[in-house]
Amino acid sequence: MCPAGSLPWGSDAHGQWNRPKHTAIKSLYPAHQRSYSTQTREMLAQAAPGKWDTLNAPANAFFLYFSLGMTSPGRGICEWLLTILSLLFIILTFPISVWFCMKIVREYERAIVFRLGRLLPGRPRGPGLFFFLPCLDTCHKVDRRLKTLEIPFHEVVTKDMVTMEIDAVCYYRMENASLLLTSVANLSSAVQLLVQTTMKRLLAHRSFSEILLERKSIGQEMKVTLDAVTCRWGIKVERTEINHVRLPTELQQSLAVEAEAQRQAKVRVIAAEGEKAASESLKMAAEILASSPAAVQLRYLHMLQCLSAEKPSTIILPLPFDLMNLVSAASHNSTGSSLPTSAPNHPEAPKDKKDSPML
Repeated sequence: MCPAGSLPWGSDAHGQWNRPKHTAIKSLYPAHQRSYSTQTREMLAQAAPGKWDTLNAPANAFFLYFSLGMTSPGRGICEWLLTILSLLFIILTFPISVWFCMKIVREYERAIVFRLGRLLPGRPRGPGLFFFLPCLDTCHKVDRRLKTLEIPFHEVVTKDMVTMEIDAVCYYRMENASLLLTSVANLSSAVQLLVQTTMKRLLAHRSFSEILLERKSIGQEMKVTLDAVTCRWGIKVERTEINHVRLPTELQQSLAVEAEAQRQAKVRVIAAEGEKAASESLKMAAEILASSPAAVQLRYLHMLQCLSAEKPSTIILPLPFDLMNLVSAASHNSTGSSLPTSAPNHPEAPKDKKDSPML
């Protein structure tokens, strides 16, 4: 609903057209009422200066009603005459003419009647059957169902100076058929331009990351802002959403490079953590095998079995396990007893060797 004080002239809080002002004043100020408000006194003083004090209360009420009725816009003599002639023609040609004076309005429609270009007061006609004068009245049907409007791509500049193209979708429905027909000529174009300007104004105060993450809150804020304007047009915005966000090519490439770098960094971290866990597991396994010689022998036999299963044509000659233990112990002793000393610079003098008797 529109905020207080924003309703157009001639419509009440429910969006319906009121009766003329002089009729409402007549019902509010009957002839037997002796006290009048300050607004009524001012209206009487403007209509007839100097006559308020000389007339009594019933005469004042009648004079107020007569003055406002003469000055307010109403039907002219020609309109009354044409209306009476049309009714007489319908009566004379009854029942043939009655088939041309009826219209059917569906449940999701409302009909607005203009008589000689003037909007007839009262509620919109429908749903069902209603009577109208075919020669004088013009009937316009308005659909009350929910409508969808696609907003095309348009450029938007964000708070952090990022230029992007955004399209949206808007859902709205008709609330006041009379106000809709008399206030807006091209509704789709008006709503589209209003959504685009509102979106540019709201997104200019948000950063690029906020637009990507807070689409729902942006849609709610746009709906509230649009309702404050569209209520004067007789429609209500049900929902507004951002559909797609299109970035420039340079920005897309930079974002792709940044995302790829982040993925590579995550892969390296995961690989390093895996190698660390594997090395710790191997260290624990080595400690367990070192503490149990039988486990080492079992591991050795298991490895021989795997090699023979993978390559059955290969002939494997395993060494005795005791011999392998001796070799490993000897190599361990030799590496432990060796010292890192440097060799002498001058070679030793060769000893005299006796010639072999064979020479």
